[in-house]
Formats: sequence, structure tokens, C-alpha cells
Amino acid sequence: MAKINAIELRNTAYKVRESVIRMATGGGNFVGSSLSCADIMVFLYFHFLNINKDNLNDPTRDYMFLSKGHNVSVLYATLAEAGIISKDRLRNHLSINDFIYWQPNINIPGIEFHSGSLGHLLSIGTGAAMDCKLRNQNNKVVVLMGDGELNEGSVWETALVAGSKKVDNLVVIVDRNKFQANSGTEELIKLESISDKFKSFRWSVRTADGHDFMSLSRAFARIPMEAGKPSLIIANTIRGKGLPSIESRSDKWFADFTGEEIESLLKELYKV
Repeated sequence: MAKINAIELRNTAYKVRESVIRMATGGGNFVGSSLSCADIMVFLYFHFLNINKDNLNDPTRDYMFLSKGHNVSVLYATLAEAGIISKDRLRNHLSINDFIYWQPNINIPGIEFHSGSLGHLLSIGTGAAMDCKLRNQNNKVVVLMGDGELNEGSVWETALVAGSKKVDNLVVIVDRNKFQANSGTEELIKLESISDKFKSFRWSVRTADGHDFMSLSRAFARIPMEAGKPSLIIANTIRGKGLPSIESRSDKWFADFTGEEIESLLKELYKV
């Protein structure tokens, strides 16, 4: 990878967060959990992945699957900053005249596959990674998952397959904000130790601060982490990151703010 420019990435992350907040009105969006992975998305699209507006149909590009599909507003915002979709199009969020709504839709450039039903896109991503290997291509396939999503049985079935089949061009990131909908993950169904579970399925595992670009850069410095093993990065994050007034709040998983509240939150964002 090229040398990281953390300042530039941070500035881009502010713009992405602003767009996520602006989309949290007129019907709302899953703002808390979208903000928790904003820095991860910016790191991926502006530093790690070989994906840009000119190679979306190139079979040698990298692939990015957003498995936690309810957080699609952060993907829309990132695609807009990358020039893959128009920033003006974000104003169509929840409009009946566009596909910019609560779940990813492949009619939008840059979105590889529909998602929404949790636990499915790890299977899709694993299949894509296996296909790339069969074609002797060097694509990286990244799947971003929520931590609560790990309760889905299909996740562990696929994790077993990926480890057994040595799918080492697959990278999975768990957005570890420790919330599942409006409950803490460890209060609902205990997940820990996530690391030990994946290691037992023949995966390599690293942890990172999901809001620190240097920490993410170290975690992604060598992919695959080990030859013959898929890679898991547990990114420790904070729900609602960037807005202290809603950080780590179970009631701000989803929010529909008024226009006045939006302007107040944007002032809070840029004061942080």
C-alpha cells in the first residue's frame, strides 16, 4: 500500500459523516451504526481497495460487500466522496424516484450485491473470493460485517468453509461497536471471544482501532496475514462516533432528526 495520509483521510471522514447525518431526516436512517464504521469505509475506499469510478466493471478490481446493509448511508456517502455517484444524488435518500434507500441496491454504481438480511454477504463474498482464485486473479474481496450479525448461523457455516478452503484473498472486518440494534451484544447473546472462534476455524485475526487510520493501516499492512488463511480484522469502534451527544446510545441505532436537529448535530460534528 502507498504511504497513508491520515489528515486527508480524516477530512474525508468528516464529509462522509456530514452526509450520513443529513440523510437522517425525512424518514431517517441507521445513523449510530453508520457513524461507527465511517472511518473504516474511508480507509477502504481511499487507501486500501483497488476500486474507483473508472474500474467498476473491470474483473481485476477489488470487491467490497457491505453485509451490515442497514448502514448503507455510509456507503452512499463514501461512494459520493469517491466520485462514483453524484453527491447531489444523496438528496434523493428515500425518494420513490431513486434507489437511494435503506438497503444496498445493485442499480447504484459501486454496489456489488443487495444486502439487508444479515449474515448473507459473507457467503457471497466468500464465493466471489473463491471465483477470483479459480481464475488466478489477485483481487482482494472485503466484507464489512456488524458484530451483532455474528449471531447468524450462516456466518459460521461460511467461516468454516472459507477456512477449510484456504480462501486467503478474503478479508472480513467486524465493526465491533458492541451494540446489536438497541441492546449491547454481550447483554443479548455473548460473542466473545470473537478472535478465538475465528482462529479455531482456521482464520488469521488482528484487532485495530476502527477510528484510527494508522491503526487500520497496520492491521491491513500484510494481506493475507497468513498464506492459506482468510483474514479477520476486529475493528473496535464507538456507535455514533463523531457526535458525543449520541455516542454509545442504544436509542440512537436508528434516528429521524428534524432539520433543526440536523444543523445542531453538524455544528457538534465539526467542533469535535
